[in-house]
Amino acid sequence: MLVAVTMTYAQDKLAQATIKGVLTGNQAQVIQLAEAFSEDQYDWRPSEGVNSVGEALLHVAGGNYFLASKMGFAPPEDVDMMGLGKITGKENIIAALKKSNEFVLEKIMEVENDELNEEVDFGFAKMNKMGGLLALMEHNGEHKGQLIAYARTNGVVPPWSK
Repeated sequence: MLVAVTMTYAQDKLAQATIKGVLTGNQAQVIQLAEAFSEDQYDWRPSEGVNSVGEALLHVAGGNYFLASKMGFAPPEDVDMMGLGKITGKENIIAALKKSNEFVLEKIMEVENDELNEEVDFGFAKMNKMGGLLALMEHNGEHKGQLIAYARTNGVVPPWSK
């Protein structure tokens, strides 16, 4: 009986589990990149007005909280959404990113199948919750690519490609 219930649950949340799996991989690679940059490189930016390495990482953290909040999941009480951009230092930025990653991975599995088609206004677009989950995954992947370009420009080899 327990196996049947477990299998039904796994199939019942197939989309959420799949998105969580892909996102987990993207997040792990972003963290690896974050750790591969030196402390000094966190201030590097490709040009004026473009996010630095540190700012790009904090943008990902903020995006995790923002998208989840639009789907009904308030950020943890100890997270200051307006203050995320003020976090400095490699260690602190990585800690903030890891915390947002853990939060959003947990929340993905709290979205029920019957909620996936509920419309959500994200501010930049109206889409259903399934679209929101996909946006979480895509946003992390987009900035993984950005950080790969930043890394290569600065002589940092993405750890998984060595």
